[in-house]
Amino acid sequence: MTVDSAADERWMARALELARRGINTTHPNPRVGCVLVQGDTAVGEGWHERAGGPHAERMALDAAGAHAKGATAYVTLEPCGHTGQTPPCVDALIAAQVQRVVFAAADADPRTAGQSAAKLKAAGIAVTQGVLTDEARALNRGFFSRFERGRPWVTLKLAASLDGRTAMASGESQWITGAEARADVHRWRAGSSAVLTGIGTVLADDPKLTARGEGITRQPLRVVLDSAARTPPQALVRGDDGQCLIVHAPGADGAGAGHSVAVASKAGSLDLHAVSKLLAEQYACNDLFVECGAKLAGAWLQSGLVDTLVLYLAPKLLGDAGRGLVALPGLDQLADAINLEGAAIKQIGPDWRIIARPVLAA
Repeated sequence: MTVDSAADERWMARALELARRGINTTHPNPRVGCVLVQGDTAVGEGWHERAGGPHAERMALDAAGAHAKGATAYVTLEPCGHTGQTPPCVDALIAAQVQRVVFAAADADPRTAGQSAAKLKAAGIAVTQGVLTDEARALNRGFFSRFERGRPWVTLKLAASLDGRTAMASGESQWITGAEARADVHRWRAGSSAVLTGIGTVLADDPKLTARGEGITRQPLRVVLDSAARTPPQALVRGDDGQCLIVHAPGADGAGAGHSVAVASKAGSLDLHAVSKLLAEQYACNDLFVECGAKLAGAWLQSGLVDTLVLYLAPKLLGDAGRGLVALPGLDQLADAINLEGAAIKQIGPDWRIIARPVLAA
């Protein structure tokens, strides 16, 4: 069989485009797209929209009908090989008698990883993997993080004035950034499995931490780190949908609306590594979006768990008396600084958004 690498990349790019349509809705499943091709013509397309709904391969096969026989299937992730809420996609592809399957990235879920590729080959179907792998893994970085590292992909969001102040000395902070930046934050929330804050923010600001905006249909789990379980029963973050988790220290009373769980703590602070592991293992959290005050933000940065920093800077100067961005220990030399690498800067309304990777000193 002659393989056209350029065509493989072109059709996989289309499959990735389809996969992105489910970016806010597939939790806890990965975002997956599929294109079925005969010659140089797409005969069926599909993407995974939500957990429990049809997978991308099934949607594409249904769209293609009889044209699926002898087609090449381009899938952004190795077709699932286990029965969950839906039957295995690998069996559906075999039954449809596709001629070839091209997938971008091997599945990280041990119930499928490598097994589906082997099953396809055993059925006489040609298999190619590794086409646009980096792009496919980036689209599902939280899913891969959960299975490969045992924790979610952690994004820490901060917002400040140009001189690094998050509020006036009085605590006034609404609003330092503009409406466009706040809408952008809601999009980050919508694409996350969970949004996390600390008890200090809950008591000071009483945030909802919900995702709001046009087209947003799924709410992330809201998580409060609250060592002594002080979150008021009427706090807005608890909501009325049961999607709030209070994480407290052992021995604290977590009673109240929603549900609670204890994790290890030390010197009055919760173990962030334990929190991350808990969210991955018990709540299938792929992407964790952290919005919190300076003290907790500093703890997350020092933990080495932050994969992405999203910083909004407003073109304002609030002065020396304003509250600082993060609480970090004083450093004796520049070599001990936390560096931000791979920074991407974009103007969002009147503000600037910086996306970067925090790197701790060796």
